[in-house]
Amino acid sequence: MGKQLHNATSSAGGLPPPAKRIRRTKTICSCNSPRPPFDEDIWTEIAKFLDGKSLIMLAATSRWFRRAIMDDGIWKFVCLRDLQVPSPPRVAFKWSKLYTSAFDGSHSYKFRQQEKHIDWMRIGAFYFDSSVALLTERLTFPGELKKEENMEKMLRSHGCCFLDNIKPGIWIADLQLVRCPVCDLNTCDGTMQTLDARHIELFLCEGYQSGSWDYDLVGCHDLKKRADGATGSIIDVKHLESSSTSAVFDYKSWIGKHNDWQPKAMIAFHAVAVNTNLQENEGLHVKYQAMRAGPEGEVVSIRISQQLL
Repeated sequence: MGKQLHNATSSAGGLPPPAKRIRRTKTICSCNSPRPPFDEDIWTEIAKFLDGKSLIMLAATSRWFRRAIMDDGIWKFVCLRDLQVPSPPRVAFKWSKLYTSAFDGSHSYKFRQQEKHIDWMRIGAFYFDSSVALLTERLTFPGELKKEENMEKMLRSHGCCFLDNIKPGIWIADLQLVRCPVCDLNTCDGTMQTLDARHIELFLCEGYQSGSWDYDLVGCHDLKKRADGATGSIIDVKHLESSSTSAVFDYKSWIGKHNDWQPKAMIAFHAVAVNTNLQENEGLHVKYQAMRAGPEGEVVSIRISQQLL
């Protein structure tokens, strides 16, 4: 009887037998939503109001945002917006990489001759429509020029020269201050000012990264008289007489007062210019250089350098 009572108590008032465990076939977070969590078109438009740093931060929040934000159309819009230039017909690299190359603080002396570099200033971006550039050390309108004229004669008489086979598209311009003897003059122990312009794709090209592309001398000459300022300008010949380029030649509006020794720069849609007012001097040595994408390639970088004699 005791045994029967024990069995009855166990079945009636004791703990129930363990229930059978239900096996889940899906995790809680793996449910399929019929629609994406965000409207991609809306975020594409929002992204166009953000700068590059904010875009990267947003892309890091989730895989969905990364896929949406890394769309190359967004980076093209942001790059053209921040550089304030028109869209080129085509580019060889993704716009996200072009944006990084333009805005990560890189300049040409970070890659080569770092020990000679002193300081630099980003001027901005301009656009080459044509394949011919006018390089000049004067801020007056050059007037009638003949491309057939001898290079050295043009430099001596007009203080300018033409350069053919320029790579069209977006160009970035910097003002560099470097130590001699980068200038190759043994008598100089001072500094050299350089207007340094490059095609936006240059730093991404293998030929530049490997060091196989280098600067060649286009021309040089000495200005053996007092110079009021160290000046350099690069202009797309196609837009030499355009209204935007005329702002470069209106130099009194931007070079500063005669006792202002800080470098000044002017950027236009199709031209760039720099000027640094100088104290008493005996003249300038002016040098024009160009880098080509290979022996017979297009010009992808231009330098106009000046130093005191």
